[in-house]
Amino acid sequence: MKSIHFPRFTSPKVSSFALSLVMGSLLKAATYQVLVSNEKSGDVTLIDPTEQKAIATIPVGKRPRGIRVHPDGKTVYVAVSGTPIAAPPQLDANGNPILKKGADDDDDDKGADKAADGIAVVDLSQKKFLRKLNVGSDPEQFAFSSDGTKLFVSNEDIAAASIVDLATGKVEHLIKVHREPEGVTTSPDGKFFYVTCESDGEIFAIDSKSGTVLAHFNVGGRPRSADFLPDGSRAFIPSESAGQLHIIDAVKHEKLKTVALPKGSRPMCVKVAPDGKKVYVSTGRSGTVLVLNAITGDVLNTIKVGARPWGIAISPDGKFLYSANGTSDDVSIVDLTTEKEVAKVKAGERPWGVTLVPSGR
Repeated sequence: MKSIHFPRFTSPKVSSFALSLVMGSLLKAATYQVLVSNEKSGDVTLIDPTEQKAIATIPVGKRPRGIRVHPDGKTVYVAVSGTPIAAPPQLDANGNPILKKGADDDDDDKGADKAADGIAVVDLSQKKFLRKLNVGSDPEQFAFSSDGTKLFVSNEDIAAASIVDLATGKVEHLIKVHREPEGVTTSPDGKFFYVTCESDGEIFAIDSKSGTVLAHFNVGGRPRSADFLPDGSRAFIPSESAGQLHIIDAVKHEKLKTVALPKGSRPMCVKVAPDGKKVYVSTGRSGTVLVLNAITGDVLNTIKVGARPWGIAISPDGKFLYSANGTSDDVSIVDLTTEKEVAKVKAGERPWGVTLVPSGR
């Protein structure tokens, strides 16, 4: 593992005041921890980003994928599923998946353990699995309402999205969408959420309170995720098989522009920088994270990370990015000032999603 080496203060000429300033800045940097869901090993890895090492492994259930920290900062929620992992699809000459009619490339319902489906809840102070919420069949990704009282869940194998009340555990609304819903992202104002449907490229905008479908539009090419500018004016949605990123008018729910990504890109996760100036996209088999201008969509840089990066997350100060590298079983730490990978940390088997949690909660 590659590490960042901090200077050793052995010279008597270094004042205690200077030393305290440097140490203070290092401690200040450690204001969050990194959490990674490991799809194959059925657990979550907790990483200290300052020490650049895993400090805990927490079993959560079968096939953990989507992972998010509750707004209270005290609990982490992880989507778990008893649907078996299937082999990746064959690709055609253009790098697009060759899909069998009536089947998808991600899941196989044969032998599915539906009792394993749900959202695992983990207490971060105890580093312990607490319980599993019943949120409908085969959850893959989800998001919280702005006040943290509701869960918005994609139920992949029944082509639906669920709105779940966390206090009661009740599914309040079951909304029919299109095949293979995956990505779920709440708008910055909390009024609606987007659900991306892989099979036919359809995007649904759903009212957070009523569950009403406000709009739906098509981007094609297996969209896997979405993210918004901080002001909510635009959204960004990658199409995995088409190798594209779509810029969306998130007020009118209309596609503004489609950006062709570098050849071989299989974009999966998109994240907008905290200041809204840049967009970062993981590229799967290409083993990179792309940097784009959030206004023009121009590709500014390509950052080499581990093998098959899927989920990514950005530190609150916008200085570091973390990518879950699915087939190298590690997490890349990227310095966003230099746009270079500075370290890799070993995770569990097949890391899939990544999120950040404030330290000391």
